Amino acid sequence: MHEIQRIVEAYDRIDFTQKKAALATVVKLYGSSYRRPGARMLMTDDGRWIGAISGGCLEGDALRKARKAIMSGKASLVTYDTMDDENNSLGIALGCNGIIDVLIEPLDPENEHNPIALLRNAVNDHQLSIIATVYKANGSEDVKIGDRLLVDYTGKEINTLKGKNLYNLITADIEKVVEEGKSVSKVYEMLWGEAEVFIEALIPSIQLVIFGGGYDAAPLAQFGSSVGWNVVVTDNCIAHLAPKRFPTAKDIVASEPSGLLQKIKFNSLTAVVLMSHDYHKDFAVLKTILPAQVPYIGILGPKKRGDKMMEQLQEEGIELNAQQLATIHNPVGLDIGAETPEEIAISIIAEIQAKFANRKGGMLKSRQGFIHERREDGDNMPESNSIKTVSCPITPANPGL
Repeated sequence: MHEIQRIVEAYDRIDFTQKKAALATVVKLYGSSYRRPGARMLMTDDGRWIGAISGGCLEGDALRKARKAIMSGKASLVTYDTMDDENNSLGIALGCNGIIDVLIEPLDPENEHNPIALLRNAVNDHQLSIIATVYKANGSEDVKIGDRLLVDYTGKEINTLKGKNLYNLITADIEKVVEEGKSVSKVYEMLWGEAEVFIEALIPSIQLVIFGGGYDAAPLAQFGSSVGWNVVVTDNCIAHLAPKRFPTAKDIVASEPSGLLQKIKFNSLTAVVLMSHDYHKDFAVLKTILPAQVPYIGILGPKKRGDKMMEQLQEEGIELNAQQLATIHNPVGLDIGAETPEEIAISIIAEIQAKFANRKGGMLKSRQGFIHERREDGDNMPESNSIKTVSCPITPANPGL
């Protein structure tokens, strides 16, 4: 969501009386790539952009395709082949080993349902939303590239699709995407031909709630914000909550531990870190938030400190079930030998990321199989005559919008 938010904000800054813009979106991937489906790049006709669809190699060609899309007013699908490391026509050895479909669309600021407008709705909801995008259509004049269906967490729809049958097929698959929280690319066979659709799960950012405004909370708040999380810093001591100490925090909340559930809305993507350095305060927070079923609770400090909290809960007649025990990380963070506040913050951020990504947090060289989930069957392989092989010089640094 962080990249989408940045793209939406950059789009809102464009003066469309002076410039025109296009959006590139990775919609399908066979094999491996630096960026996954859903990666986006907003471009203006003066050669500036924000976001990325690769590790820096495909952006130059995407800019050229964006100018063509802007001039023609029509969306197009470009397929890039990075499978062969030794393919000299690519200019450099990419090493990505993937075939990537990229949808490039001109943006009309007068169209209330243009892709950025729909993304803005999803970002502002702070809840799971689904956007289904047609990126290939053959055999029908009614169904065209860029048709979309947005479904928000309440079930409300914004629909530019034409054709009831395609709509019904997509909505049936949306239910599965909502259940699994994973984006998919689907091919739909119709009487009139076929359509390929990217059904994207737009998952809200992690909410990081830091209890304790001490000196070591600042780098944790900063790093959490830098990866796009919604950071909330809370303490019962107002003196610890000077806004200048936490300039990137989304919210700063002064509250006693007993009042946290009334002042902060916890959800299924909330991680709480207890780091006030006051045992009684941290214990009070732990006791307060347990009924909220927060999926991640980290306790800073030596293990015996957290063990004492578990013992005190038992003494007070509070029995934790296996699910509750699994949410408590005592001590918080991955074992990376962290010593300084910044190193400890990295350790905590990494563990929270691993938790919500359902990973163990070990070294990638020890991982069996692929880094990312991917399909290897032929059904996902594009026809060779549709592949765009592009000259790929080193791309200059992203100038931003």
